[in-house]
Amino acid sequence: MDKKYSAGLVWFRRDLRVEDHAALHHALRNCTKVYCAFVFDTAILDELPRSDRRVEFIHDSLVELDQALRALAGNPAAGLITLHGRSQEVLPQLARDLGVQAVFASHDDEPYAQHRDAQVLGALANAGILLQLGKDHTVFERDEVLTLAGTVFSVFTPYKRAWLKKVADTFYLRAYPIEKHAHALAGRPDRFRDTVPPLAALGFEKTNLHELQIPTGMSGGRHLWESFLERIDGYDDTRNFPAVKGPSYLGVHLRFGTVSIRALAAAAYERMQQGSKGAETWLSELVWRDFFTQIMFHKPHVIGHACRPEYDALKWEHGKQADAHFKAWCDGRTGYPLVDAAMAQINQTGYMHNRLRMVVASFLVKDLGIDWRRGEAYFAVHLNDFELSSNNGNWQWAASTGCDAQPWFRIFNPVTQSRRFDPQGKFIRRYLPQLARLSDAEIHAPWTASPIELEAAGVVLGRDYPEPLVDHETARQKTLARYSAVRPPKD
Repeated sequence: MDKKYSAGLVWFRRDLRVEDHAALHHALRNCTKVYCAFVFDTAILDELPRSDRRVEFIHDSLVELDQALRALAGNPAAGLITLHGRSQEVLPQLARDLGVQAVFASHDDEPYAQHRDAQVLGALANAGILLQLGKDHTVFERDEVLTLAGTVFSVFTPYKRAWLKKVADTFYLRAYPIEKHAHALAGRPDRFRDTVPPLAALGFEKTNLHELQIPTGMSGGRHLWESFLERIDGYDDTRNFPAVKGPSYLGVHLRFGTVSIRALAAAAYERMQQGSKGAETWLSELVWRDFFTQIMFHKPHVIGHACRPEYDALKWEHGKQADAHFKAWCDGRTGYPLVDAAMAQINQTGYMHNRLRMVVASFLVKDLGIDWRRGEAYFAVHLNDFELSSNNGNWQWAASTGCDAQPWFRIFNPVTQSRRFDPQGKFIRRYLPQLARLSDAEIHAPWTASPIELEAAGVVLGRDYPEPLVDHETARQKTLARYSAVRPPKD
């Protein structure tokens, strides 16, 4: 058939794969020749530490993507063009150099991305080039799931009901075929045939990504998904226990699009239809992800402010003691073992178990009385799977300031959480080996152990492990007073 454009460019961003790729599909179907590019955007990279697992993950995934594009094209001259600079400058210039009539890319609803895309749109328009953006990162986005009145959902449960009703039309989970259209992939001009640059050329150092055996790229995402499918039926039973292999560990792959959200949701939905409670529970996690994304798009004030404005009036702890408490939280030195083990996990690996994310967030906000935005920012730097919308939504959920958040008067007891979800202390012992010899009963609250028990375990509080920063019950009362000052007793 006749193609709409003689040449097009696919701009890869948070969609680093060749399977079920909406923008690539549309480009291949509408363009006689299709080029592919990725920009190492200095506006983003310059804000990151020089040793960042996410950059290494992207780098390794791009190497695989480049190889996959060449294989699809059956042409070693095809593949990925990589650029290093500000997207607003280098992407439009590349489009002009290649002589394309259209650039295809996937939506990114983060505030910086929208600003960037608006600038790219203008620069391309000045050159007579179309920018065509479409959905790929979520199952439903923006205005696709609304109330009957046409407004944005602010409560999750009715949103989920509407989401599930809509997804019953499996059209929304269909894959975008690539392989049968791949003959349109074009060889790159000679000046653009450099391979993906090494990390050092980008100004970054290698991390412990491979020591941690974190699989990268499409093959890594596929391996994790196949492994999780064998366990998904038990997900509702295992997901809360950090010492158990319960989660999918696909967060970073969803973040950078090395897996297709449609493929994952379709498989989970089908398994749920067959009666799998685990698949139903895991699918709900994907629905939460869509929910937080549409909240960010429609209520951008949530970035930097409470979703519910009245909570911006909360009086947080500040000053030297608050700063010292925040540092102790960051360093995993609060004196509460489950909290400290969880912080050790994120500091060492860039990952934190979902249950523990709730526990440490609650502790920072409701035991230490520290502004949730400080914790949100810390996670943003350290999480491999950091997504602005989900990170913000989950922190506001824990702080009781967000849409459909945990009620402000519900406060996690870190010791109770520890005894319930790490009953044998296996997770604690892994990340706090200095407590390994304490009994299963005492490891959750070492300060309650007798001097004889502490001596037998080789633990001196204040030397080997800190005393608790705060008394939980005292902190709880302060939190109730803090929130009561801005909210009536019944929220």
